[in-house]
Amino acid sequence: MTDIKSMTLEELQQWVTKQGWPKFRAAQIRDWLLKGAADFDEMRNLPAELRARLKTSCYISVANIEKKLVSRYDKTVKYLFSFRDGECVESVLMNYHHGWSVCVSTQVGCKMGCTFCATGKSGFSRDLTPSEILAQIEAAQRDQNIRISNVVLMGMGEPLDNFDNVLRFLELAGDEKGLNIGMRHITLSTCGIVPKIRELAKRRLQINLAVSLHAPNDEIRRQTMPVAKAYPMDELLAACRDYFAATGRRVTFEYALIRGVNDSDAQARELGQRLKGLHSHVNLIPVNTVEGTGYQKSNVQRQQSFADILAGYGVTATVRRTLGSDINASCGQLRRKSINEGGK
Repeated sequence: MTDIKSMTLEELQQWVTKQGWPKFRAAQIRDWLLKGAADFDEMRNLPAELRARLKTSCYISVANIEKKLVSRYDKTVKYLFSFRDGECVESVLMNYHHGWSVCVSTQVGCKMGCTFCATGKSGFSRDLTPSEILAQIEAAQRDQNIRISNVVLMGMGEPLDNFDNVLRFLELAGDEKGLNIGMRHITLSTCGIVPKIRELAKRRLQINLAVSLHAPNDEIRRQTMPVAKAYPMDELLAACRDYFAATGRRVTFEYALIRGVNDSDAQARELGQRLKGLHSHVNLIPVNTVEGTGYQKSNVQRQQSFADILAGYGVTATVRRTLGSDINASCGQLRRKSINEGGK
């Protein structure tokens, strides 16, 4: 079965003509797909014979809501979505003053093995297709009857480990006949796969790059992030500088504050020295409580002290506001619970 929703218009035109239908039918099909059609019978301006052909040879990716948790504090919504093969991923919908943002997954599980992350503890199953990434946004919009204006590729999985599918997703999400979400409203978060950051920079896309740093030096970073064994911090930061030079987009560094591991004043000073002069912003994140890690978040005073020390080096930093704390809104935990209960 062909994943028709992941096709470009040109690919769709080739498929339609191979079936013996005129090329203009491709544009009609694509318009329906971009409008969020979930069934070929919705495509009423197509001949019945063509709709029947589509049903037997193609499928439309849909994200089905398996579970939904709504925070009683801030109305953050956490979804467990399933796809046609039964695999599940998580997405989180958040309401900010600038509009609705959604954090979506790019893989089922993750290979990266970061010690503070719940996703990797459930293993890796497969990459998501471009249409499956898109379907998460569409499902959240339909469920809440809203328009999402900002997307964060920071859910389950490593986006740069699914590079080609993520690039195709970006193309689909930006189509003005569909979601019409511009590149500057999309953030891609990576654990730091240096060759892919450099490849992304060459394309000069205007997406926001967020890099999970979580340590001031290689020694600590290797303890919590296996990817650091392949790409040292100096190499990673050099790639980030080149990304800014190529795109003009400031890089955000994600830094999970873990009590007694990476949150001391000395570690803040070391980080400040490393990032000084780099066009960046540090997003300080009180570490999430994940069963089995033993990690604890830094207290409020320690968080602020860390930010103040970075400011002394000219490095802007803010402590991320926690949303959906009562529903464990960080990704990976809902799927893990579902697996433990016997589901996918």
